[in-house]
Amino acid sequence: MNIALVTCESLAQYGAPNVDDEDALLTRYLREQGHDVEPRIWSNPVVEWGRYDVVLLKSPWDYFDRVEEFLHWLDTLERDQVRLLNPVSVVRWNTNKRYLLEMEQAGVRIVPTRLLPRGEAVDAAALLEEMGQEQIVVKPAVSGGAKNTFIISRHETAVRQPQLTELVAQEDFLAQPFLSRIQEEGEWSLLYYGGEFSHAVLKTPKAGDFRVQHYLGGAIAPREAPAHLRQAADRIVQQFAPGCLYARVDGLDQDGELLLMELELIEPFLYLASAPQALPRYEQALRRMGE
Repeated sequence: MNIALVTCESLAQYGAPNVDDEDALLTRYLREQGHDVEPRIWSNPVVEWGRYDVVLLKSPWDYFDRVEEFLHWLDTLERDQVRLLNPVSVVRWNTNKRYLLEMEQAGVRIVPTRLLPRGEAVDAAALLEEMGQEQIVVKPAVSGGAKNTFIISRHETAVRQPQLTELVAQEDFLAQPFLSRIQEEGEWSLLYYGGEFSHAVLKTPKAGDFRVQHYLGGAIAPREAPAHLRQAADRIVQQFAPGCLYARVDGLDQDGELLLMELELIEPFLYLASAPQALPRYEQALRRMGE
């Protein structure tokens, strides 16, 4: 199969804090299986995407900084009938985290989420009062890698107010309760290839932090996913990730249920080095979808 593996300018030029250099790991494995794989920068205007059998989204880690350009690129692929995995329609939907509210309306239990639309006058103290929380996490609706993600506590609303006002003036944000369970137990990631469960990892933040990303000091450990988390994640992937080569379900084990934090369908770490069968499962799903 002739494959374009989609990355971004910064990763191609400087490298990135990857898990076991995951792009290189995947490229090497796919080539060993007989595929022709070429890394390609999504924003490079000279790439002829139509000459590939399939275009695989892997690490377009700057898409959220250039979202309008990225959406235009998706439109171009769709117009030219380029085979993108994951599918263009699903990727377009997944770019804005307000999708969580749609999933909640469809019956998925999510971390309680309040949308802060761009330009809305938001009073930090009133927001915490409305949500009934001592601490909340605020994050952009279009973002990745914990960019512009921060905590507001009741005792510091006055200090945080200027930052909140400035950021919401520029783009949509989300407000969610700060969940101490992330620090106490960690955040689960369940990985799926071709709609089928592959493996799971448990991510824990470093002491004193709430962000679980490994490049911010978080730890990652392979774990067997509890059955109730698997069942909930299975339903989510079946309903919201149709036709997807990969999906990552991130959430907490809260009161014996999965509390969804994100459904990652664009550029997540896939923790391919965390399970012996991860790479074969990915490649087998790719073959099935490419036939």
